[in-house]
Amino acid sequence: MQTAQQIVTALWWQEYRPLCDVFVSGLVDNEIKQGDNNAVRRRQEAVAILPRMQITDEADALALRLLQAHALPRNAGDDALHVALAAVHEMDILVTWNCRHIANSIMEPKIVTTIVEAGYTPPLIMTPEKILKAPIGELP
Repeated sequence: MQTAQQIVTALWWQEYRPLCDVFVSGLVDNEIKQGDNNAVRRRQEAVAILPRMQITDEADALALRLLQAHALPRNAGDDALHVALAAVHEMDILVTWNCRHIANSIMEPKIVTTIVEAGYTPPLIMTPEKILKAPIGELP
C-alpha cells in the first residue's frame, strides 16, 4: 500500500519533473538505497538519468556554517549538506519531505539568513505537496 507521500511524490514526478531541471547528490543516492529491494531498484532507475551535484569544499563549508549558526541541529549534518548543496549549486527549489529539519517553518528563516550571510541565494524549500498546490506559473 502506498502512503500519501508516495502518491504525491509520484504525481509530482509525473506532472512537474518534466518541467524542471532536476538534480540529485550522492546523499540522495545513499538515501534511496534504504528499504525494500524492489523499491530501491525502482528509485535507482528513476534517478539514474539525473545529473549529480558534486559535494565540494564550498558546500561542506556552508553546511558547517549552517550547523554552527544553529540553523540546523548539530546532529543533522547530512541535512545541512543537502541545503548547502542546493545553495552552492544555485538551485531554485530544494524539494524535500524532510519536514523535521529542512522544510520546517520554524527553522527555515535561520537557514535562509545563514545562507544569505554566507553570500549565496537560498533555494525555496518546498515539499512535493506544496509544489502541487502552487500554480505552475508561480514557481521559479
